Amino acid sequence: MRKLIAAICLLGAMIVPAHAAEVAVLDWRAALMNTQSAQQSVSQLESEIGAQQREAQALGNELQQLQQRLQSEGEVMPQAERQALIEELQQKGGRFEQLRQEVMQAQQRSEQQFLESAEARLEQAVEQVIERHAIDVLVEPQGVLHSAIDLPNLTDEVTQIFDSLN
Repeated sequence: MRKLIAAICLLGAMIVPAHAAEVAVLDWRAALMNTQSAQQSVSQLESEIGAQQREAQALGNELQQLQQRLQSEGEVMPQAERQALIEELQQKGGRFEQLRQEVMQAQQRSEQQFLESAEARLEQAVEQVIERHAIDVLVEPQGVLHSAIDLPNLTDEVTQIFDSLN
């Protein structure tokens, strides 16, 4: 009889649902990039490197045209003209690569500065959302392999709170 009662109690304990953790999803990168601060940072970067980007794009188009010309006419053009075309390609290719590197470095520098300046406000916004929704587990969308339920996505709310923390 004791064994039967113990078995029923054990079965009852297994049937009672365990405390479910509140789980939500946060794409912190999207939350941050949708903020007014991020938009201002992007606009500022574009004004700083816009001329370099336009020059690089124009050079890229020129390089493509020169390369096509060399491929189509290279065998029949005089040696001196072909050599001059190759030198022009190399010179413009070098300038293109230099511009590409400068633009990439400026983008990385700008992104790093923005992330450093935004980190404390992002943490504060995330903490507020976690407390508001009593979240026990917060995961990135890419980290969810499977969920039988739709997890609340708090990304937009974090963006709104971040913007209000100016």
